[in-house]
Amino acid sequence: MSKVAVLGAGSWGTAFSIVLADGGNEVSMWARREEIAASIAERRENTDYLPGIELPPAITATHDPEQALSGADVVVLAVPSQSLRDNLPAFVPYLERDAVLVSLMKGVELGSLKRMSEVVAEVADVPPSRIAVISGPNLAKEIARREPAASVVACADEEVATMLQRRCHSPAFRPYTSVDVLGCELGGAYKNVVALCVGMAVGLGFGDNTTASLITRGLAETARLAMRLGANPLTLMGLAGLGDLVATCSSPLSRNRTFGEKLGQGMTVEEILASTRQVAEGAKSCSSIRALAEKAGVDAPIAEHVDEVVAGRMTTSGMMAAFINRDTKAEIE
Repeated sequence: MSKVAVLGAGSWGTAFSIVLADGGNEVSMWARREEIAASIAERRENTDYLPGIELPPAITATHDPEQALSGADVVVLAVPSQSLRDNLPAFVPYLERDAVLVSLMKGVELGSLKRMSEVVAEVADVPPSRIAVISGPNLAKEIARREPAASVVACADEEVATMLQRRCHSPAFRPYTSVDVLGCELGGAYKNVVALCVGMAVGLGFGDNTTASLITRGLAETARLAMRLGANPLTLMGLAGLGDLVATCSSPLSRNRTFGEKLGQGMTVEEILASTRQVAEGAKSCSSIRALAEKAGVDAPIAEHVDEVVAGRMTTSGMMAAFINRDTKAEIE
C-alpha cells in the first residue's frame, strides 16, 4: 500500500482519509490537538468532528508531523485556509523528495489575495506540477457515510492528476481530472461566500425563489472573476463550480450556509464563532475575494455585500434590499 499523509483532522480531512483508505492507501493523519490523535488511535473514531463514524484500519493518527509525513509520496493539506501559511513551515522539513501536495482548502488568503495552491508553491518551494487541488460537491458527513459523490482532481500536470484520481477512486467516490487549477480553486472559494448569502436569506425567512436567484447570480459572479483571471468557463459549469455551489448553498450540513442562517436570525459573528469549533471559510475569505474582484475590475455585489454584513457595516435585511435596488441591466452581457 502507498502512504498518504493527511495534515488536518477536522471533518473534511477525516472524511477524505476514509476515501483514501477505501481507495487502497495507507493513511497517516496529523492532528493539531494530541487528544484527537489519541482518540482516533484508541477508539477508531474522530469524536470531535465525525462522531459515530468508524474509521478503517488503514487510517492511523499522530500529533507528530514527522511521523505523519515519513514515507508519504502524497501529502493532503486539510487545515483552515487562513492558517495554511503559518502551518506549512512546520511540515516542509519532513516532506519526502518529490512528494505531491494536494489542497482540500477552499479560500483566498487575506492580504496576499493568493489561492491556496499559490501559497503552497511559495512556502514549500515546489513547482505547480507537484501541487493539486480537489474540489466538488463533497459535504464531509455524507462522504464519511460513503454516500455516492463525485469530485475534481486538478493539477497543471495531467499525469499527476491521473495518478491522484487513481489513488482516491473508491466504491463511493468518483474523481474526474482537470488541468484548470485556477477555476477549481476559485469555484471552491467563492461558493462559500454565496452560501453565506443564501443562508442569510433563509434565516430571514425567504423561500426558494430568493435562494435560487442568489445561487444563479452567485454562479455568474464567480464565473466573471474566474474567467477574467484565466479560468476555463466550463470548469464553473462542472463539479467544482455549479456542483459545489448547489451542495453548499442547499444543504443544512453546510457550515457556511448555517453560519449565514444564524446571521439572518440575528446572531452576531462573535456569537456564532463562540458557539462552534467548525470553521466557516466564507466568513474569513469574503473580504479577500471582494478585494481580488476589485483588483481584477470585476463587479462582485454578493462578495461585497456579504463582506459588509460580516464586518458589521450592514444588516442582513439591508443586504437583501440593496440587491433588489441595484441598477437594472441585461442578464447576459
